[in-house]
Amino acid sequence: MPAMQEQDWVHWAIGRIEADYARSADTHLLPVPLPALPGIAIYLKDESSHPTGSLKHRLARSLFLHALCSGWIGPDTTVVEASSGSTAVSEAYFARMLGLPFVAVIPERTAREKIAAIEALGGTCHGVADPGTVHAVAARIAAQCGGHHIDQFTFAERATDWRGNNNIAESIFTQMRREPHPVPTWIVCGAGTGGTSATIGRFLRYYRHPTQLCLADPASSAFHRHWYDRTQSAGTGEPCHIEGIGRPRVEASFVPSVIDRAEVVADRASIGAARALSRHLGRRVGGSTGTNLVACARIAAEMAGRSEDGAIVSILCDSGERYASTLYSDDWLAAQGLDVSADEARMARFLAEGCWQD
Repeated sequence: MPAMQEQDWVHWAIGRIEADYARSADTHLLPVPLPALPGIAIYLKDESSHPTGSLKHRLARSLFLHALCSGWIGPDTTVVEASSGSTAVSEAYFARMLGLPFVAVIPERTAREKIAAIEALGGTCHGVADPGTVHAVAARIAAQCGGHHIDQFTFAERATDWRGNNNIAESIFTQMRREPHPVPTWIVCGAGTGGTSATIGRFLRYYRHPTQLCLADPASSAFHRHWYDRTQSAGTGEPCHIEGIGRPRVEASFVPSVIDRAEVVADRASIGAARALSRHLGRRVGGSTGTNLVACARIAAEMAGRSEDGAIVSILCDSGERYASTLYSDDWLAAQGLDVSADEARMARFLAEGCWQD
């Protein structure tokens, strides 16, 4: 295609994505009822209400715009991504919007609901046995087909405008303006690429907010190890049951210097918390939301112990309906050797009575 025609296509593609954004409403900020802790408010930014059902919708839109404006995607480009599922669902949505082929390289154990969503949006799934190889396999497939590896793990922290432009941090502070504590004491988030924590952390510093940022991280993940000790770059090598967060290696998009605290959460505790919160809210949430909630509960208990009031904001990353066959299946939990009953009861007690003890 001649250069001018290709430029016209890029202009059209950017316009399509911008029009889709203009049609989209912001996501809700949900208060979590805590009757036993009246001075402490917990809010969840409900990212499951995006068109593709997760926080990764924001990232996918930013990655496509970044790649289009960088000259990496054209009208005949096959887009390839390494993902645990949710980013691939969102990227399949934007690839279909632009009429581009899309290949998702995913771990074989990815929840079948996510695989079905990728394929329903026209994407092709390439499963790998070792989750640690998804990045290398995606790069190889892109090279073989002359496509573009969109590479969320490298570009997540730079594709989003962290100064504003309705990123997730700016949205949170706008929505908090009329709350009793409009400036949160803490924001809590997990890390899959590290892009969200980088955006929030930079935004807090740029606007000189006193809010602190807490990383909620699965026990097997490399991220909290690297935060505590910059010489550490790998996780434990054990499988992580919390899809979307908890990486076996430190990714290029992870920026530890913007994080003030790291909370390590066992998979069992994350799943138990997600199931307890689902009953509390009357709707299912994903496992990474459970990870976030455990960190919120620990911080809230500390604040209550010091007689401090304030707000904690975290993220409801995606719907638990995507995990009906895994986290919400008793048979699946038993097959994984995960008994989450005690952790579920502990979170239920916190939500009802404000008590927390690890």
